[in-house]
Amino acid sequence: DRADHRGRFRTLVAINALTIVGRELEVGNRTAREEAGALARILGVEDPLPESDGTLTALVRTLNAELARRIRRGEAPPGTLRELKLATASKLAVANPGYLNRYGTASAVVRRNS
Repeated sequence: DRADHRGRFRTLVAINALTIVGRELEVGNRTAREEAGALARILGVEDPLPESDGTLTALVRTLNAELARRIRRGEAPPGTLRELKLATASKLAVANPGYLNRYGTASAVVRRNS
């Protein structure tokens, strides 16, 4: 029956969302701190990273916006591609770790976190 399929689908979506939230809670703000540090390094920002999660998140947004501006101007700093790949792998490790395992890119996350 169609309603049963919809209910099962919605249940699977909810379970998946809760699983992702669980993984996000496990890593805390580590991923944002790593991304902010990497962005600061490639952009030449020497200010210390903020301790507050909200301020750290705002800084990541600001640094990403600055990096995007530089890329659009054709002025991507050295190391940009590597750091973007690592940031993407770190986010995938939380959102969909099976993807990393399936395509053999899980080692990128390990290299960055060591």
